[in-house]
Amino acid sequence: MGNAESNAYQRRLARVPQEEQAQIESCFDNVTRNQPKKCVGKAAFQDFLGNSLPFTMSQRIFHGIQRIELAGKTSASKLEVTREQFVVFVIDVLRGTAEEKSAVIMPMIGANHNEQATGQQVEQFLEDLIGAVVHVLRQHNALCGWSLENTRDCDSGIHALRTQLMSQLMKSSGEKPIDATELSHFSRAAIEDWLYKVPMISVLLRVVVILGFSVLQQSLEHQKDVSILVPRCRKGKAQSFTSLLDLPSIMFLNSHLPSEMQRKWRLLFSTQVHGESFSQLCGHMVDQGPSLLVVRDSSGFIFGGFASQNWEVKPQFQGDSRCFLFTVSPRLGIFTYTGYNDHYMYLNHSQQTMPNGLGMGGQHEYFGFWIDSNFGKGHSKAKPRCTTYNSPQLSATEEFSIDSLEVWGLGDLSEELQVKNKKSILDVDPEAQALLEMTGRSRQSEGLRDKEDDET
Repeated sequence: MGNAESNAYQRRLARVPQEEQAQIESCFDNVTRNQPKKCVGKAAFQDFLGNSLPFTMSQRIFHGIQRIELAGKTSASKLEVTREQFVVFVIDVLRGTAEEKSAVIMPMIGANHNEQATGQQVEQFLEDLIGAVVHVLRQHNALCGWSLENTRDCDSGIHALRTQLMSQLMKSSGEKPIDATELSHFSRAAIEDWLYKVPMISVLLRVVVILGFSVLQQSLEHQKDVSILVPRCRKGKAQSFTSLLDLPSIMFLNSHLPSEMQRKWRLLFSTQVHGESFSQLCGHMVDQGPSLLVVRDSSGFIFGGFASQNWEVKPQFQGDSRCFLFTVSPRLGIFTYTGYNDHYMYLNHSQQTMPNGLGMGGQHEYFGFWIDSNFGKGHSKAKPRCTTYNSPQLSATEEFSIDSLEVWGLGDLSEELQVKNKKSILDVDPEAQALLEMTGRSRQSEGLRDKEDDET
């Protein structure tokens, strides 16, 4: 081993503890266990991975390892990869700078030796990468309660997330709009800038490498990466429920939530389960903490909003600047606070003088996202953009009909809200309830609060 190779190798090893070094090296030894020398060709490499990774992604990873320079020159012309190249690849993926990761990713994309990649090459790389993430999470039973059977079509989600991540590359590189992707070319510098500005790509790649090679799975960094992508799903008694979201859109939305809200999603309300009732919607989401609302309109557009604070029924705006609106179909997108006003979230019911319904962004009668208290109708008025979130019209038409709606509670309930959600005196004192009924008076909370389902 030459000095240049030794120095580059030792610099990488210095970034990981000795026990992690041993795991990475042991992983490569397993790849070469039937080889007469400590290097491996593409066929043996892919045979070792088997079903751990999709074939196209194992090919891309091999090319990424193959092009790693250690002795001052590339190994691209060789037909095999060495242990040192493998170790450097894994460490660069897990702990490398954006510059080091770009050197690994460019050959994975299929860039030529002038380090130029076409838009089509990047798109196909992203599609393979996202598909590989879904594959390894499923293989390792790491979907945390979600399933391909109880979510929206995954293929359309992979396409949508690919397009969204590609749009970020186009934007950061100053290229033409997304429909001109096939005419675009990207340098390594553009890819490096993209990796720096869009951390989700590095998260996806780390998950693929760690689960694909079954290495360093117990590391805190890996557990954090998985929790960023896939929250634990709690559906209570609604086990047959099918979400409006697909796995890639869940990953995308979860990665944009505050960290304390990423670990668990609790199904609070669904028209599939609870019916089409505004009072039922309020009863299941009030005093349940931050939440994510998802709507599908009658034209098939899927969109919604993130409410960063607990919902309360009152005739004033509430929330804070962490709230955002989003679209899922036909295109993924996040629309965040502009600073123009503080009309983050609004929920009102049974009042004569103020609008009754649920809204986010804009102003009364002109919300960026609105569900009317006469359940079934809503609007998304943004001409040209919602003032609060800079979002366009989210629905297919300005006034829309609701096809389906679901609400997810995010994270764990605070102690204060747990106390608020405990049964009232009327729940535990049947005599008090009977007295109210004898006098002809009904409970004010009836229809606005249901007993919480047990989590499964």
